[in-house]
Amino acid sequence: MKGFSRAETRFSLCGLNCILCPMQVGGYCPGCGGGAGNQSCAIARCSLEQGGFRFCSDCALYPCSRYDAFDAADSFVPHSRRAADLARAQEMGMDAWIAELQQRRAILDKLLASWNDGRRKSLYCAAAYLLEPEALCRVMEALTARSDTADASAKEKAQVAAALLQEEASRAGISLKLNKKKV
Repeated sequence: MKGFSRAETRFSLCGLNCILCPMQVGGYCPGCGGGAGNQSCAIARCSLEQGGFRFCSDCALYPCSRYDAFDAADSFVPHSRRAADLARAQEMGMDAWIAELQQRRAILDKLLASWNDGRRKSLYCAAAYLLEPEALCRVMEALTARSDTADASAKEKAQVAAALLQEEASRAGISLKLNKKKV
Protein backbone atom coordinates (compact mmCIF):
# COMPACT_ATOMS: atom_id res chain seq x y z
CA MET A 1 0.00 0.00 0.00
CA LYS A 2 1.47 3.30 -1.06
CA GLY A 3 2.02 5.90 1.61
CA PHE A 4 2.29 3.52 4.56
CA SER A 5 5.61 3.49 6.35
CA ARG A 6 6.68 3.52 9.98
CA ALA A 7 9.88 4.31 11.81
CA GLU A 8 9.29 1.43 14.28
CA THR A 9 9.21 -1.87 12.40
CA ARG A 10 9.95 -4.17 15.35
CA PHE A 11 6.52 -3.68 16.98
CA SER A 12 3.52 -3.27 14.70
CA LEU A 13 0.87 -0.64 14.96
CA CYS A 14 -1.72 -3.31 15.93
CA GLY A 15 0.48 -4.83 18.64
CA LEU A 16 2.23 -7.73 16.90
CA ASN A 17 5.85 -8.23 17.85
CA CYS A 18 7.28 -8.26 14.33
CA ILE A 19 10.82 -8.71 15.60
CA LEU A 20 9.85 -12.24 16.76
CA CYS A 21 7.91 -13.26 13.65
CA PRO A 22 9.27 -16.13 11.52
CA MET A 23 8.64 -14.04 8.41
CA GLN A 24 10.86 -11.21 9.64
CA VAL A 25 13.42 -13.57 11.19
CA GLY A 26 13.66 -15.31 7.81
CA GLY A 27 14.06 -12.03 5.94
CA TYR A 28 10.72 -12.29 4.12
CA CYS A 29 9.04 -9.27 5.74
CA PRO A 30 10.55 -5.98 6.89
CA GLY A 31 8.00 -5.54 9.67
CA CYS A 32 4.98 -3.30 9.91
CA GLY A 33 5.40 -0.41 7.50
CA GLY A 34 9.00 -1.21 6.69
CA GLY A 35 8.66 -1.41 2.92
CA ALA A 36 7.88 -4.38 0.72
CA GLY A 37 6.01 -7.09 2.59
CA ASN A 38 2.49 -7.16 3.98
CA GLN A 39 1.50 -3.80 2.56
CA SER A 40 -2.18 -4.70 2.01
CA CYS A 41 -2.95 -4.69 5.73
CA ALA A 42 -6.45 -3.41 6.53
CA ILE A 43 -5.22 -2.06 9.87
CA ALA A 44 -2.51 -0.04 8.10
CA ARG A 45 -5.17 1.34 5.76
CA CYS A 46 -7.32 2.22 8.77
CA SER A 47 -4.37 3.97 10.41
CA LEU A 48 -3.87 6.13 7.34
CA GLU A 49 -7.60 6.94 7.22
CA GLN A 50 -7.61 7.88 10.93
CA GLY A 51 -4.62 10.21 10.68
CA GLY A 52 -1.61 7.89 10.81
CA PHE A 53 -1.39 6.99 14.48
CA ARG A 54 1.88 5.39 15.64
CA PHE A 55 -0.07 2.55 17.29
CA CYS A 56 -3.73 1.55 17.25
CA SER A 57 -3.89 2.23 20.98
CA ASP A 58 -3.30 5.94 20.21
CA CYS A 59 -6.59 6.10 18.27
CA ALA A 60 -9.78 7.30 19.99
CA LEU A 61 -11.65 4.35 18.41
CA TYR A 62 -9.35 1.73 19.96
CA PRO A 63 -10.18 -1.07 20.58
CA CYS A 64 -12.35 -1.30 17.50
CA SER A 65 -14.11 -4.23 15.82
CA ARG A 66 -10.88 -5.16 14.02
CA TYR A 67 -9.71 -6.64 17.33
CA ASP A 68 -12.80 -8.79 17.92
CA ALA A 69 -11.92 -12.00 16.07
CA PHE A 70 -8.31 -11.38 15.06
CA ASP A 71 -6.85 -12.80 18.27
CA ALA A 72 -8.72 -16.11 17.98
CA ALA A 73 -6.28 -17.57 15.44
CA ASP A 74 -2.58 -17.27 14.73
CA SER A 75 -0.75 -17.11 11.44
CA PHE A 76 2.97 -16.44 11.78
CA VAL A 77 3.06 -14.74 15.16
CA PRO A 78 0.79 -15.63 18.05
CA HIS A 79 -1.88 -12.95 18.01
CA SER A 80 -3.47 -13.68 21.35
CA ARG A 81 -1.70 -10.89 23.23
CA ARG A 82 -1.80 -7.94 20.84
CA ALA A 83 -3.95 -5.73 23.06
CA ALA A 84 -2.02 -6.77 26.18
CA ASP A 85 1.28 -6.06 24.42
CA LEU A 86 0.09 -2.60 23.34
CA ALA A 87 -0.91 -1.90 26.95
CA ARG A 88 2.40 -3.22 28.26
CA ALA A 89 4.36 -1.09 25.79
CA GLN A 90 2.46 2.00 26.93
CA GLU A 91 2.99 1.11 30.59
CA MET A 92 6.71 0.33 30.27
CA GLY A 93 7.49 3.00 27.71
CA MET A 94 8.40 2.19 24.13
CA ASP A 95 12.17 2.17 24.71
CA ALA A 96 11.91 -0.37 27.55
CA TRP A 97 9.44 -2.49 25.57
CA ILE A 98 11.70 -2.55 22.51
CA ALA A 99 14.66 -3.44 24.76
CA GLU A 100 12.70 -6.44 26.08
CA LEU A 101 11.78 -7.48 22.54
CA GLN A 102 15.43 -7.22 21.53
CA GLN A 103 16.41 -9.40 24.51
CA ARG A 104 13.85 -11.98 23.37
CA ARG A 105 15.16 -11.75 19.79
CA ALA A 106 18.76 -12.29 20.95
CA ILE A 107 17.67 -15.51 22.69
CA LEU A 108 15.69 -16.53 19.61
CA ASP A 109 18.75 -15.95 17.42
CA LYS A 110 20.86 -18.17 19.74
CA LEU A 111 18.25 -20.93 19.61
CA LEU A 112 18.13 -20.77 15.83
CA ALA A 113 21.92 -20.67 15.46
CA SER A 114 22.84 -23.49 17.82
CA TRP A 115 19.76 -25.57 18.64
CA ASN A 116 17.78 -25.74 15.42
CA ASP A 117 17.42 -28.69 13.10
CA GLY A 118 15.79 -26.57 10.41
CA ARG A 119 12.29 -27.43 11.60
CA ARG A 120 11.87 -25.45 14.83
CA LYS A 121 11.72 -21.80 13.76
CA SER A 122 7.97 -21.42 14.36
CA LEU A 123 8.20 -23.12 17.76
CA TYR A 124 11.18 -21.00 18.81
CA CYS A 125 9.48 -17.80 17.62
CA ALA A 126 6.31 -18.69 19.53
CA ALA A 127 8.35 -19.46 22.66
CA ALA A 128 10.31 -16.20 22.38
CA TYR A 129 7.01 -14.36 22.06
CA LEU A 130 4.94 -16.11 24.71
CA LEU A 131 7.41 -17.04 27.46
CA GLU A 132 8.68 -14.43 29.89
CA PRO A 133 12.34 -13.39 29.41
CA GLU A 134 13.26 -15.05 32.70
CA ALA A 135 11.91 -18.39 31.46
CA LEU A 136 13.80 -18.01 28.19
CA CYS A 137 16.99 -17.27 30.12
CA ARG A 138 16.46 -20.40 32.23
CA VAL A 139 16.17 -22.48 29.07
CA MET A 140 19.34 -20.97 27.62
CA GLU A 141 21.23 -21.54 30.88
CA ALA A 142 20.08 -25.16 30.94
CA LEU A 143 21.11 -25.66 27.32
CA THR A 144 24.51 -24.09 27.90
CA ALA A 145 25.10 -26.24 30.98
CA ARG A 146 24.41 -29.50 29.15
CA SER A 147 27.61 -31.34 28.34
CA ASP A 148 25.79 -34.27 26.74
CA THR A 149 24.85 -32.24 23.64
CA ALA A 150 28.35 -31.21 22.59
CA ASP A 151 28.57 -33.99 20.00
CA ALA A 152 24.83 -34.40 19.45
CA SER A 153 23.24 -34.09 16.04
CA ALA A 154 21.23 -30.99 15.15
CA LYS A 155 18.04 -33.03 15.50
CA GLU A 156 18.99 -34.23 19.00
CA LYS A 157 19.95 -30.71 20.09
CA ALA A 158 16.67 -29.32 18.74
CA GLN A 159 14.71 -31.98 20.61
CA VAL A 160 16.42 -31.01 23.88
CA ALA A 161 15.75 -27.31 23.33
CA ALA A 162 12.13 -27.93 22.33
CA ALA A 163 11.55 -30.10 25.40
CA LEU A 164 12.96 -27.43 27.73
CA LEU A 165 10.82 -24.74 26.09
CA GLN A 166 7.73 -26.96 26.38
CA GLU A 167 8.50 -27.55 30.08
CA GLU A 168 8.67 -23.80 30.73
CA ALA A 169 5.48 -23.27 28.76
CA SER A 170 3.67 -26.00 30.70
CA ARG A 171 4.87 -24.51 33.98
CA ALA A 172 3.41 -21.13 32.90
CA GLY A 173 0.19 -22.65 31.55
CA ILE A 174 1.01 -21.58 27.99
CA SER A 175 0.52 -23.50 24.76
CA LEU A 176 3.24 -23.00 22.16
CA LYS A 177 1.06 -24.37 19.36
CA LEU A 178 -0.45 -21.97 16.88
CA ASN A 179 -4.25 -21.78 17.02
CA LYS A 180 -5.60 -22.44 13.55
CA LYS A 181 -8.68 -20.73 12.22
CA LYS A 182 -11.72 -22.93 12.41
CA VAL A 183 -13.06 -23.66 8.96
